[in-house]
Amino acid sequence: MDYEPIRKTEINETAVRPNLLDYGKARQGFGWEDINKELDRFDDGGINIAYEVVDRHVKTPMKDKIALYWEGKNGESEEYTFHDLSKLSNRFAGALRNLDVRKGDRVFTYMDRTPEQYIALLGALKIGGVIGPLFSAFGPDAVKDRLGDCEAKVLITTPRLVNTVHEVLDDLPALNTIIIVNRRGVPYDLKDKEFSYETLMDAAPEEFEIEKTHAEDYAIIHYTSGTTGKPKGVVHVHEAIMGHYATAKYVLDLHQDDIYWCTADPGWVTGTSYGIFGPWSNAVSQVVYEGGFGAGHWYRVIEKYKVTVWYTAPTAIRMLMKSGEKPVRKHDLTSLRYMCSVGEPLNPEAVLWSKEVIGLPFHDNWWQTETGCIQIANYPVQDIRPGSMGRPFMGVTPTILDDNCEKELPPGEEGHLALKAGWPSMFRTYWNKKELYESRFKGDWYITGDRATMDEDGYFWFVGRADDVINSGGHLIGPFEVESALIEHPAVAEAGVIGIPDPLVMEVIKAFVSLKDGYEPSDELMRDIKKFARKKLHAVACPRKIQFIPGLPKTKSGKIMRRLLKARELGLPEGDTSTLEE
Repeated sequence: MDYEPIRKTEINETAVRPNLLDYGKARQGFGWEDINKELDRFDDGGINIAYEVVDRHVKTPMKDKIALYWEGKNGESEEYTFHDLSKLSNRFAGALRNLDVRKGDRVFTYMDRTPEQYIALLGALKIGGVIGPLFSAFGPDAVKDRLGDCEAKVLITTPRLVNTVHEVLDDLPALNTIIIVNRRGVPYDLKDKEFSYETLMDAAPEEFEIEKTHAEDYAIIHYTSGTTGKPKGVVHVHEAIMGHYATAKYVLDLHQDDIYWCTADPGWVTGTSYGIFGPWSNAVSQVVYEGGFGAGHWYRVIEKYKVTVWYTAPTAIRMLMKSGEKPVRKHDLTSLRYMCSVGEPLNPEAVLWSKEVIGLPFHDNWWQTETGCIQIANYPVQDIRPGSMGRPFMGVTPTILDDNCEKELPPGEEGHLALKAGWPSMFRTYWNKKELYESRFKGDWYITGDRATMDEDGYFWFVGRADDVINSGGHLIGPFEVESALIEHPAVAEAGVIGIPDPLVMEVIKAFVSLKDGYEPSDELMRDIKKFARKKLHAVACPRKIQFIPGLPKTKSGKIMRRLLKARELGLPEGDTSTLEE
């Protein structure tokens, strides 16, 4: 499916002058050593993420700038300057040290998006701890698997969530410190191993000598769901801040006077890389909203805080589309100047919708938990090709490899998307899974597990996860292409596509479809959607079967879990479902 490019001159001719002015020139002259000069390493060459995102600004006029605008789920609002965050994270670091927490200890959070979570994560980094944010929606098994795998020593949680921890505490012998954040004053009696966050903070000094961590010291661990086995811990180091800083500056195009909002929870890598590290290393003010999704709530946040740069997920965008234009018209969104998306590829229809309804297109970009920062992106200085992941970031070298991951393929040919190893934010290991880590590399290439193509102009196009690609009669079909066509139908809100066994052609396509409000499932609608798809796709890529379902199974970060659709369809084991959205 071909869509006309959205020319950069069509987007917003009065937009702020981009940080990246000439992509080709910047790519040729780029060196990570230049980015390094914009940060503030220790005298011995060491680096600490918390220092780069908060403490170094305290030495500058940014000291009293608002770093965090917090909007509570009940309408509360609070503001914190960079100086506030520096002092508060110092206090928490001191409290951890008093509890005998040391460099290298794993310190996890399990709580909602309140200021205390951000303060705790920064404080843990200051003592050289390895932080691990967990989604507050996790159940006991998911918590146990993650804390147990890396032998976490400390957990920061709340009275509401600690009961979940109690269910699995006997299975977590390394967990000897639980800190209870009780911001809303819920009656709660501390138990064995438990400490009050508020009491600890009251007793801790505002001064703290930060741990002089080195570039390769472990900093953060994010667990990703496995297809069959337990979730695997993706480990990043302090050096990763170079990637967060550079991509926030040149891909998200953050400027000093921006008000930025990343909707991701810290439990997802986007919520740390671009919900903490990227914006604050650039000394940019950001909004954190504690509440969940709601079109009206989200638009109100943008209007209230005059958000200028917005980073969200394709699933959220499709949900906004589903809610229609009416909520948009009720709010003043004219503060927005730039919008980006990440999580899974953004359907072309969503790009066109946002340009028409909001007045700006979403700029999609691609990266993974393992890559740590954005690798391929659509930039404000370039035309958008709807449906494309964009072009590589400076200092990043992607390619398309053949099925054996040995030979680079020419433009237009589909294969494995691979990245030349060595960028600063590349993951350093899977926790206690060295062989699995090494299996992800072939020679100098990191094999991403995604299939894609590259066009003559260097734009990359996502096809699907390597294990999602459908083989029908020898034709390899990417589910994303089919899903994109289906959601162009006016009745379709979301679509998930899988291959199911067929004795004649190996696999045929089955689509699971969620409808927009106002539409009801019927045989007539099913026939109409199939007819619509045949006009958009070649015959072999059209769904043979369509099943209407209320909603698609998605991870908490918004990715459609096609493997779960397939497992349920074929009666196979579902594998790890700990990241399944409830």
